[in-house]
Amino acid sequence: MRNYGNLLRICGYFVLFCFLATKISAQEPQIKKRIAVFVFEDKTDKSWRWWNNKGVGDGVSDMLTTALVKSGNYRVIERAEIDRILNEQDFGQSGRVTQQSAAQMGSVLGVEIAVIGSVSEFGYKKGETGGAIRGLGVGVSNQSATVGVDVRMVNTTTGEIVTAENVRKQKSAKGLKLRTNKLNFKDRKDFDESLVGKAAREAIEDIVSMIDNNANNIEWQAKVITEKAGVVFINSGDADGLKIGDVLSVYSKGEDLIDPDTGISLGSVDSKIGEIKITDSSIGNGKASKCSIVKGTGFAKGNFVRLK
Repeated sequence: MRNYGNLLRICGYFVLFCFLATKISAQEPQIKKRIAVFVFEDKTDKSWRWWNNKGVGDGVSDMLTTALVKSGNYRVIERAEIDRILNEQDFGQSGRVTQQSAAQMGSVLGVEIAVIGSVSEFGYKKGETGGAIRGLGVGVSNQSATVGVDVRMVNTTTGEIVTAENVRKQKSAKGLKLRTNKLNFKDRKDFDESLVGKAAREAIEDIVSMIDNNANNIEWQAKVITEKAGVVFINSGDADGLKIGDVLSVYSKGEDLIDPDTGISLGSVDSKIGEIKITDSSIGNGKASKCSIVKGTGFAKGNFVRLK
């Protein structure tokens, strides 16, 4: 009887395993969304300079870009490409990237997600608890560093803010601290080991988590580059997680639905014109794919490509 019970238990585990395996295999491909991080506005007293002589806004956005690249969850647009688009398209002449301009630039860059924000706090507070040691210029103190960042995540297709957070981190230490008004860092290692560097790192970790938690609320899409003799090329490939055999739907863009009160696009009524199947996902170092037509006609440059 005991052996029979064990047999039933084993059979149950086997059925569960088969169910989960089937479910996993039937899931949609895990596609990396494309994301652009724009330079954060510096709302501090601007007394800090980064190790490469950049301002705090530049430094924090660079840290976020690096963290997103390291996560491996996104295709992150390089800063040089963002700067090129800014110059060519004459965006952001005020020096501040807005929700609307981020959506416009994001569309030109071909990204689904734009991240904008500002640094509101960045620095030290120091409280003396003892007298200075003669000749050494040091004293016993409580020292704390605070980093505050306001960040917004924009859906470039609709222009809407998907989520917004105020992230504020504080790190403190007690001991012998050198009295100095110098607010520069010699190098990256110097910054990383400082209290303000550790607070900034924690703030970046929270922002990455915020993006991870909301990325699925934004639909992935690519675009048709061209169609030649029944072969369709799209601007996405294995760098984004696509693979040979994936079947994608192709849509012709309809009229933009513009909110009459805000002027923000609410999307468009797009028409599905067919389906394509990836035959080569490695073109352009995985940033483009070659596809065969499964069904449909009239494919043209600029058509949207989405998961089936």
